[in-house]
Amino acid sequence: MKATLLRALLFASAIGILALANAPVANAQTVAPAVVAPASCPAVLQKSFKKLQDESDQSLCQYAGKVILVVNTASYCGYTSQYEGLEALYAKYAARGLVVLGFPSNDFEQEPGANKDIADFCFNTYGVKFPMFAKTSVVGKNANLFYIDLARLTNKRPEWNFHKYLLDRSGKPVQSFASVVSPTDRRFVMEIERLLSS
Repeated sequence: MKATLLRALLFASAIGILALANAPVANAQTVAPAVVAPASCPAVLQKSFKKLQDESDQSLCQYAGKVILVVNTASYCGYTSQYEGLEALYAKYAARGLVVLGFPSNDFEQEPGANKDIADFCFNTYGVKFPMFAKTSVVGKNANLFYIDLARLTNKRPEWNFHKYLLDRSGKPVQSFASVVSPTDRRFVMEIERLLSS
């Protein structure tokens, strides 16, 4: 009796194993979680620059889908104190999708230092945490490709340090602001808020 029962159990187990072996395997695509494709990178952002702090390459595509404020900066300018307002904007609106990108430049002869000196000055003097890139040229024959595109798309090139470009979430440059426009200017802040809400 026990032998018969044992044979029956072994037979049932074998049938079960065969059934599992022959069962169709679920399509991996139907059970895997959906992968969200990264936002497409607009042409104006398809560029890489070296980071100010360690000169590692950084693609601007990582900022696709954000409202972008681009500023050419200098450490020895009458507008240098605007760093404080720019950092305040970044701190206030980063969670809503604003990023400030700083491009130090000596085009107007007010940024003579090396990248490390600029990085130390920005952080130690103004607590800058928004992304800063290595010293570059923003006007003239040596202007970097990003600034060439921004000038072409807005018909405005920087005439001094702390010129500001605003790009919407699609990467389209929508407005250009002269150096004299403070980061705390009411119209300027309202334009940022409008772009963040759209």
